[in-house]
Amino acid sequence: MALADLNPPLPPSPEEVRRRWQTLRARQQVLWERQQQARQQQQELAAFLKQAPAIADRLDALSQQLFGDILTEVERNLTYALEEILEQNLKVVTATEVKKGKATISFSVERDGQPEDILTGQGGSVCNIISVGLRLIALSQLPEREHRRFLILDEQDCWLRPDLVPRQMAIIHTIARKLNFQLLVISHHDLSLFQDYADRIYRLILSPTAADGVRLELLKSEPKTSMLGPYHD
Repeated sequence: MALADLNPPLPPSPEEVRRRWQTLRARQQVLWERQQQARQQQQELAAFLKQAPAIADRLDALSQQLFGDILTEVERNLTYALEEILEQNLKVVTATEVKKGKATISFSVERDGQPEDILTGQGGSVCNIISVGLRLIALSQLPEREHRRFLILDEQDCWLRPDLVPRQMAIIHTIARKLNFQLLVISHHDLSLFQDYADRIYRLILSPTAADGVRLELLKSEPKTSMLGPYHD
């Protein structure tokens, strides 16, 4: 016979039983309250998830309305540029669709209210003008502290007739000064077309030998802060 069998443990006293019972009741109450809170949160979450599709649709509608207001201004400015440069009754029209916070925008052109292929009878001149306008608009929306307002336009006048180039440059020059942009324009057109709208003009001259590369010739300079930035000799 084991020694423990000779000394069995005494049963807890009534006071101890009562203390344990009260502890368990208090713990039960705490767990019951937590359960009620969890059920309440579950119900609120279920109600929110039920409304989520309608909320998402409303946000898409508001976003589309906001984009619509912005695009109206974009259409007006691009249409003005087309009419001013090409002297034709052309209008830029946009269509936008917003889904899950992402917008898809398409651009088209109308003549006298009728859709027109932007390449029909225009070459790429309409594309040139719209492309420049969209780049300037996009750049103007970026935070100035994070993005320098500098843009390179590489042969954006390649499809324009020479007599239309000064008109395009006049608009670009005005926008650059208004928005404090720094622009570098590269062109194969005659440099005289840019004389009134550039603060500095350079010509790249191919050297007789390939080893010497190209030579940079300064044709015009205005030593002041301008759309091409400050110039120093």
